[in-house]
Amino acid sequence: MTPIKLYRNPKSGHCHRVELMLALLDLPYETIDLDMANGAHKAPDYLKISPFGLVPAIDDGGYTLADSNAILVYLVKTYAKGSTWMPEDPKAAADVQRWLTVAADNIYSGPCAARLVKVFGAPLDHEGAVGKAHNLFKMMEVHLADRQWLATDTITIADVAGYSYIAHAPEGGVDLAPYPNIRAWLGRIEAEPKFVGMATSPIPELA
Repeated sequence: MTPIKLYRNPKSGHCHRVELMLALLDLPYETIDLDMANGAHKAPDYLKISPFGLVPAIDDGGYTLADSNAILVYLVKTYAKGSTWMPEDPKAAADVQRWLTVAADNIYSGPCAARLVKVFGAPLDHEGAVGKAHNLFKMMEVHLADRQWLATDTITIADVAGYSYIAHAPEGGVDLAPYPNIRAWLGRIEAEPKFVGMATSPIPELA
C-alpha cells in the first residue's frame, strides 16, 4: 500500500488526531510538515488539496481531503469497515457524531484556543478560553464517571477526535489535576497499541 500523505503542523492537535488515527489503524503514512510561518499552507498547489488553506489534509493515492474529523470518518470507512471505530447502529453513530461536534466546537473554543494563545501567540481571549475549557471538562468528568469511553462501550473516533487538545490542555494553561476521570480516559487512549503522541510544548502557569 502506498503511504498516505499527511500534510501537517507537528504541534497542531487537529493534525495529531489524524496521525493518531493512521497509527491506530496501522496504516502506512508519510508526514509532510508545512512551513506555515512562511505561507506554505496558502500556496496554490496546497490550496488544490485544502481549499481553505488549513491543516491537516491527506492525499491517499490521489484522493485528497481536508478537515480532521472528515478524515477520521474517511479512514475508518475505507480501512476499517464494519469496525467499532464508527458504529453502524444509528444511536451509537449519533453519539459519536455528537462528540465530533464537541471536538469542533467546545474543544476548539476551549482548550484548543487557550493553547493557541500560549503556544502560538494567537490574539484570542485566553481567560475566556480557559473558562470554556473548564466548563467542558466539568461535564466530561461527570460523563466519564461510569464509562470508559466517550460515545460507546469501546474506543471510537470520538475519543481520537477529543484526545489531542485535551491531553495537551496544560500547554494552554488549563489544569487537568481536578479531573481524574478525564486523566484516566487519556491514559486508556495512550495505552492503545500503536499509540503515537504529539510534540510537546512548555507548560505555563496553570489555571
